[in-house]
Amino acid sequence: MTTPPEHPSATPDVEQETVVAEEDPAHSVTLSVAAVARRLGVAPATLRTWDRRYGLGPSDHTTGRHRKYAPNDVARLELMQRALLRGASSAEAAKYALATPVPQPRLLGRTPPPAQTSPPPSPAQPAPPSAPPPPASPPPALAVPFPAPPPPGSSSSPVPPPSPVLAWGEFDADAPPAGGRGLKLPGASRLARGVGRAALAMDSSAVQLLLADSIAQDGIIATWDDVVRPVLAGIASRWEHSGAGVEVSHLLDECVLAAMVRATPVVAEPRNHRPVLLACMPEERHNLPLYPLAAVLAERGVGVRQLGAALPLDALSSAVRRTAPSAVVLWAQLPRYADPGAVSALPRTRQQVRVFVGGPGWARGVVPSPAERINDLAEAADAIERAVC
Repeated sequence: MTTPPEHPSATPDVEQETVVAEEDPAHSVTLSVAAVARRLGVAPATLRTWDRRYGLGPSDHTTGRHRKYAPNDVARLELMQRALLRGASSAEAAKYALATPVPQPRLLGRTPPPAQTSPPPSPAQPAPPSAPPPPASPPPALAVPFPAPPPPGSSSSPVPPPSPVLAWGEFDADAPPAGGRGLKLPGASRLARGVGRAALAMDSSAVQLLLADSIAQDGIIATWDDVVRPVLAGIASRWEHSGAGVEVSHLLDECVLAAMVRATPVVAEPRNHRPVLLACMPEERHNLPLYPLAAVLAERGVGVRQLGAALPLDALSSAVRRTAPSAVVLWAQLPRYADPGAVSALPRTRQQVRVFVGGPGWARGVVPSPAERINDLAEAADAIERAVC
């Protein structure tokens, strides 16, 4: 898959407030490196790297003294963090953070002073005409190669709000393309790394925007193979080594499912006269891969029926008898659910039913005749389309 050319994405028109602690009117409150690192969820070494490489450090730092970050300094770091979540490189994110006007900090616990009003003019002196406010200059655009799609009726694409805290603490945005210490993604694309960062930050909005961008630009198959699968594998690997990340996996699953459902068109007049049934084996609850398959088939005009996870065998048999499908796809993620007996127990119908089995669970098992094994999304969509159309 070739990376699409970079083009700027407009920044939002919504004003953003940065919340800082109560400060003395005469002295601006400052934070130490450790405090800012905890606030952003990055390692202190990462902050020093950003300062050394990109100049994103304390604005009033004096050599030989401890680094102290003012509210505006922290706001710039949050802008950089937001750009990283969108999939920008560290250099692009730093350029964006330095060029974007910093939002005005708001003080906790302090009521904003009332606006100064001029005394009403005397009757003998007419009020001067009020001058129109000067037009606000738009903030510079961030050159991210995967911008969010613009909302209906708008030519600008929204940028997700910054996440104040990144999960897992030791996230290093300057790590090489392998994905950093937060999530190992060897050889993954920039977009996949952005989805991984957003998932670790539990930022479902950013995940949704990035997935929507990828589907719109590269299609469902490329999004599944080049973005979703590497991130899912990275999260699974992290869980195997540390036992952490179950909530991240669940969040990503829900985001992917929602993205695939949105990308699935309604097929009013399917090319196949009899539907394709998509179902998991009994007790198999990992049904996520069936959603991109349904979306790709729908794009090609193939009508499908999603039967979901852990479908009991008697319910599957009833669905086969009632719909007389042209094909049945049975998914097994785990080997213990890949039961050849379930395939053999499917009821016979007057017209031939093509049976396909997919998923890692079938890799080591024996696929009973006449079922056919499908190994990836593109192969599955092609085989089913040929069989039923």
